[in-house]
Amino acid sequence: MDPIALVFYALVCGGLGWAGPRLGRAPVRFAIGVIVGIFAVTVLPLLRQMIG
Repeated sequence: MDPIALVFYALVCGGLGWAGPRLGRAPVRFAIGVIVGIFAVTVLPLLRQMIG
């Protein structure tokens, strides 16, 4: 498994888990999770290019 992807998604998921209860009801948390997931998938290739 790619260690950069593993650390990146672990940080994203950890942040969502930490903030989860404060984000509201389940449908709102789900929608925020979807948005953050799409953002993370979009940003990871850019980060990989910057790292090299």
